[in-house]
Amino acid sequence: MSPASSAGLPGLAPPRPIPLKERSSIIFIEKGQLDVLDGAFVVVDKNGVRTHIPIGGLACLMLEPGARISHAAVALACSCRHVVVWVGEAGVRLYAAGQPGGARSDRLLYQARLALDDEMRLKVVRKMYAMRFGEAAPERRSIEQLRGIEGARVKRLYELLAQQHGITWRRRNYDPTDWSAADVPNRCLSSATSCLYGLAEAAILAAGYAPAIDFLHTGKPNREA
Repeated sequence: MSPASSAGLPGLAPPRPIPLKERSSIIFIEKGQLDVLDGAFVVVDKNGVRTHIPIGGLACLMLEPGARISHAAVALACSCRHVVVWVGEAGVRLYAAGQPGGARSDRLLYQARLALDDEMRLKVVRKMYAMRFGEAAPERRSIEQLRGIEGARVKRLYELLAQQHGITWRRRNYDPTDWSAADVPNRCLSSATSCLYGLAEAAILAAGYAPAIDFLHTGKPNREA
């Protein structure tokens, strides 16, 4: 009897999941039907070719355009604590995520505790700053000040990259409601940023955390490009 069918019967619990750190990270699936066969995931392509996927050693299933998933596959993913994420081609958009089996209360509580403690949140922001810029954040700066410093550095980086590649750069200027109003460099940057947010949000979900609990920025699971 498969884990998907045994999970709903009294006294028959699914096997203890493999710890996340011991699993393979992500599998991308496109242009196929994801279903369950003999208690395991199976992808059937348009020619009827079946590809089996081991259920125990995965952390996340990324469903790209052209992929479909059955109810049985969703139930199996949930019982094995796999995150299922619907993404764009190559994972550069994130449309939806099913996380009931992948969410970890300990990770979510830890993340929330860090975000709600002013001192710990500042430490996280300083660590993020150091990872991004390769140097320690300035001392005795608030989160708001570090946010401003980060923004200024990023704007300067735009200017330097434009100079290196011979691109005419005026400033970061765009209207989310009017795509055509921005110039070509700004439209390209908005597109690239949107792709980056999709990848980052999918990775956060796959690790069992909540994208909406931010540290440097707050208010949304992701920022508009």
